[in-house]
Amino acid sequence: MSSRAPLRILPVLLLVAAGAWAQPEVQGEESAAADDEVFFESVDVNVVNVQVFVTDKQGNPITGLTADDFEVYEDKRPVAISNFFAVEGSRLASSGTAEATADVAVERPPLPESLPLLPEEQWLYLVVYIDNFNIRPFNRNRVFRRLRQFLSQKVAKGDQVMLVSYDRSLHIRHPFTTSADAVAAALFDLETLSGHALHYDSDHRDTLREIDEAESISEASWRVTQFAESRYNDLSFALDGLKEVVESLAGIEGRKALLYVSDGLPMIPGEDLFHALHYKFQESSALSRMRDFDLSRDFQRLTDAANTNGVTFYTIDAAGLRVATSATAERDRYSSTPGMDTMVDSIRISNLQSPLLFMADRTGGTAIINTNDVGDGLARIAEDFGSYYSLGYVPGHSGDGRYHRIEVKLKDDRKGVRIRHRNGYRDKTLPARMADSTLSTMRFGFERNPLDIGLQMGQQTSHEEGNFLVDLVVEIPIEKVTLVPRREFHEGRVVLFVAAMDADGGVSPVQEQAVPIRIPEPQLDHARGEIFHYGLRLLMRPGDHRIGVGVRDEIGAGTSFISRTVRVGAG
Repeated sequence: MSSRAPLRILPVLLLVAAGAWAQPEVQGEESAAADDEVFFESVDVNVVNVQVFVTDKQGNPITGLTADDFEVYEDKRPVAISNFFAVEGSRLASSGTAEATADVAVERPPLPESLPLLPEEQWLYLVVYIDNFNIRPFNRNRVFRRLRQFLSQKVAKGDQVMLVSYDRSLHIRHPFTTSADAVAAALFDLETLSGHALHYDSDHRDTLREIDEAESISEASWRVTQFAESRYNDLSFALDGLKEVVESLAGIEGRKALLYVSDGLPMIPGEDLFHALHYKFQESSALSRMRDFDLSRDFQRLTDAANTNGVTFYTIDAAGLRVATSATAERDRYSSTPGMDTMVDSIRISNLQSPLLFMADRTGGTAIINTNDVGDGLARIAEDFGSYYSLGYVPGHSGDGRYHRIEVKLKDDRKGVRIRHRNGYRDKTLPARMADSTLSTMRFGFERNPLDIGLQMGQQTSHEEGNFLVDLVVEIPIEKVTLVPRREFHEGRVVLFVAAMDADGGVSPVQEQAVPIRIPEPQLDHARGEIFHYGLRLLMRPGDHRIGVGVRDEIGAGTSFISRTVRVGAG
């Protein structure tokens, strides 16, 4: 899932013998081009869906509410609820729109008859994310025992689960599957790996001792800065990994949750050490230097991306019930300055847990902290997955690129009731959303193909530096495209989105290509039974590649997404 771009996609038109209507014509006059621009203008209606969790004081879900019980505000302005779903015990209790439950042709294993068929936008995609770089093996393996029970017993049949680990880089340990038991079994493989947080413990103790032994702030400040810089760089990569997973889920239609497991992440690397310097030497310069390592804006960007892509964070502090290290019996105190040990421990614990709380709170999830048994917390998360409300509304803007705040309230002010939901989203343009869906289809294979498009591989031609030019043909049934009369023709327009991924996870930029279709009036009836072909030429390295194709009918607003595997350079 790397963001490298080793592939270059060169869209060209291939002349294929499929009739005159299969060859898109290009207007030669400026006036005609201007007319077409107006003629093909499409209206994008984007519905914003918000998952809402309503619980009592004990955290139990409150059920039985209707759309009339809620008020939704965007940027402090009320908006009308257009779509409403109430789910209780993983069953569709009520729905405000009958058409929302329409069957959609998507590659997904059939659900057992005993379970209701939820609409596509209500299916759950859960990513279990083990941050192996910021965890201790003992803590990780203790959590895994409960996590395996959660996956085997609490995840509903038909939900998709994926296992990802971060070990200085991302690794997909198990792709999306409806077999939660398979993911639970894959956790055993991770138990054999070492955790990297123990290395930071050693450096942290050594730095504190150097502060204690220093006679001036200058003697120890360089060591504190060195520790903070190293931790800051490592955390920047760790956050990039989280953001990459979040963004890869953007195009998936459904509920998306990320269960993040680590021993915590510092909001400010080395914060407790800078406070230790200040505490001992009473110089404010130590605290001002600390601000250079503040990662709060990075965490905000991460949660903004999660909210924009509909991903809810559930976080687990695998360190469990934390005890002040200064109070432990297995080692000596690290400071001779009275009170400094307790102060350092308090700041360090808060610094590690605050991002876990922050990520969960801003995206509508929950954080499990200060407990050695995460079983009860995981049971609460399972209740979120099975009992919630989905509120949809149509915003008064489309693709403006701005971040918009969301607030959901109950009309009657009930005491002790807590409402959780994502706090906003960035309004992406339609092409950006199409590109997201194309990439998600390519990565995960979840296809949606109401337009019945196809993809065929053509000739491969050797190119310079050992690469190949690969011809692909996108097939679009004419009968699936909306055509409108214009002069002596019937015209339509589709837009293609194409991306490629190699065997190492290198992903090309998504290429967008507008394709006008013009069919002479006398040939219309015959053309409706034919296939429109559009050729693409891709410059690719030898090996296996995954191709993702998205097609949008600009007039009818229909979309399709498919993916295929091709082998380049094999004869």
